[in-house]
Parts: sequence; structure tokens; C-alpha cells
Amino acid sequence: MRREILKMKFELQGTTPFSKARAGRIETAHGHIDTPIFMPVGTIGSVKGVHFKDLKEDIRAQIILGNTYHLYLRPGVDIIEKAGGLHLFNGWDKPILTDSGGFQVFSLGDIRKLTEEGARFQSHIDGSRHLFTPENVIDIQRSIGADIIMAFDECTPGDAEYDYAKKSLELTQRWLERCIRRFDETEPKYGYSQSLFPIVQGCVFSDLRRNAAEHVASFQSDGYAIGGLSVGEKEEDMYEMIEVVNEILPQDKPRYLMGVGTPVNILQAIDRGIDMFDCVMPTRNGRNGMLFTRNGIINIKNNKWRDDFSPIDREGTSFVDHQYSKAYLRHLFNAKEMLGAQIGSIHNLAFYLWLVGEARQQILAGTFKGWKEQMVKQIGKRL
Repeated sequence: MRREILKMKFELQGTTPFSKARAGRIETAHGHIDTPIFMPVGTIGSVKGVHFKDLKEDIRAQIILGNTYHLYLRPGVDIIEKAGGLHLFNGWDKPILTDSGGFQVFSLGDIRKLTEEGARFQSHIDGSRHLFTPENVIDIQRSIGADIIMAFDECTPGDAEYDYAKKSLELTQRWLERCIRRFDETEPKYGYSQSLFPIVQGCVFSDLRRNAAEHVASFQSDGYAIGGLSVGEKEEDMYEMIEVVNEILPQDKPRYLMGVGTPVNILQAIDRGIDMFDCVMPTRNGRNGMLFTRNGIINIKNNKWRDDFSPIDREGTSFVDHQYSKAYLRHLFNAKEMLGAQIGSIHNLAFYLWLVGEARQQILAGTFKGWKEQMVKQIGKRL
């Protein structure tokens, strides 16, 4: 059954004293998203090791992220189109966002080459050669069918020199104009609208970030992303760049900080006006035994948890994994039982969704700033 055409809308629902934090709601053809929000990363159309039932019922995810680069290589655009788009291919009936693949191409290093035309690269799977251009990346994302799609950009390294960062930004800006032209001259393929978010680059240079923010804001898009952070720069530089950019981006549109980060990073970014987040950290770290809790960070493999039969997170009952003790989960990891990695992933994702959900409630209640300062002290500790 096709959904009626619905253009994405964003409603700003509340702010809070002494902070730039916002609470809002994004309406899409596949449902609403309450912000601030964290998006579990479903790179190839799945969140690694986690069933959609768990994502909906226990983690309470409202939107997931897919990746253009990976989905283009496997299973391929033809398969996704035959299925009727990614929603029907994987069975996720809530909103989806796709990253354009710019970061993945950036991470390929020596097996990619950037030109004015686009990015030539070799597949990490079989070494085959491919070309991403601003135009075909939009076409691929039209075929994937995500509700929110991203412009193609170069992700500038966090330690780049000024001259490189400036040239990189100028290339990203020229690519963006081509992305928007392609987006405007094409139509969605599956009977519902898609929204294109431009990406602000500029490394850690304030003048470049201002230039980039002014440039993307001129296009009056449905939302905006901030990229090129948490890629090697200092944390204080990341926070400064968020502040610089958010002074310029429109107040009435959602802001998405790409690929960030730790729970502390997320609270600090919410405080500075960010609405949307994604990161592989909760699942990747969860699979390796690092658990995020309201009292701090646990390495569940440590011997100190060997006979600790208390729940993973002592407070509340909002996390599905409260029936599992630390001792039991440590046993699973030491025995290399795959259930351990699954529980770790689900727990961390549930914690992240709890964190942004609680931040939202604190914003609406006008108590975010004091709560955030206390939480930053607690959740960043190593236990």
C-alpha cells in the first residue's frame, strides 16, 4: 500500500532557559520523529545483530540510518528498486535517512580519487571501480527511497590545513549545487516525498564554517546537516564549530550532527542546538563489551564484574536488559557467546534513545541545563 504524498515538516515545540537546546517534531511520510533524536546506524539496511522488533519495542527507535555507498555495492540499486525501495526490502516501516557515502569514500584513502566530476573509488569488497557524482548519488538515493537523503560532499579530515579545507569546502559547495539541481529535476519513485539535507563542511576554521552555513541556508532546504566533525579534531573545536554554524542555520529547520558520538558529546551538542544524531558507537562498543549506563561506562569483560549479580543499569526499568546481571553478561562475553554482543548492542541503543528522550522531557520542562550538567558528570565516568 502506497502512502499519500506528504512533504516533511518540522515543528519547534519548546526551548529551555540558559541553553540553545530545542524540542521538536519532524513529520515524514513514514511517521513522526520527536527531537532530539538518535538514529541507530543500519548501514546495509540492518542494525547489526538487532531485530526490528527489538528496535521498535525495546529500543524505541523512531528512525534508522542506511548508507548509500554500502547499499549501492550490496545488494545493489536494481534489487532495492525491484523490492519497491528500502522500506519494503527490509520491512522497516518507520522513517529512514541515507548518508550519501561521502564519509565512506573519504575513508577509502588510497583507493579513491576526487575530481571536479566526482569521486572515483575501488570497492572494498572486490576491488571493482566505480564513480560517484553529485547527480548519480541523488539518483541512487531516489532508488533507495529514504525519507531524508544527504547531499554528496567531501568529508575534510579534522587535522587538515586551512588551504586544503578551503579548497575542499569549495568543491563540496559546487557539488551541492549540482545535487540540488538533480534533486529538483527528478521525482520520488515510490509515491512519497523525500527531503534533501545539505551538509556544512569547513573543518575547524570558523570563517569556512560560517561561509558553509550561509551557503547551505540560502537553499531553504527541509533540514541541514553538519559534517566533518568527530574526525580527529579536538572536542572543544567540535563544540565551537557547532556554535558557529547554529548561529546561522535557520531556527525553524532540523539540524543533524553527523557521526557523533559519545553520550557526553550528544548532551553537549543538544545544549548547543542540535536535533539529530547518528553514530556506530553504541553498537560497535556494545559488541565489544563496553556498556553505557546512567552511572558511567562499564567494561563488562573486567574481572570486577565476575560475581556482581546486579542489573547492568541500576536505576529505573526502561532498559530491556535489566533481567541480565553483570556477572551473566560477562560470562557470555568471555565464552564468546553471540548473545553477549546482541545484549550489549541492544542495551547501548536503548540507553542512547533513553538519553535523548529524557533530554527532550527536560527541555520541555525547562530544566535541561541543570540536568545536563549533572548527567555529563555521571555518564562519562569509568566504573
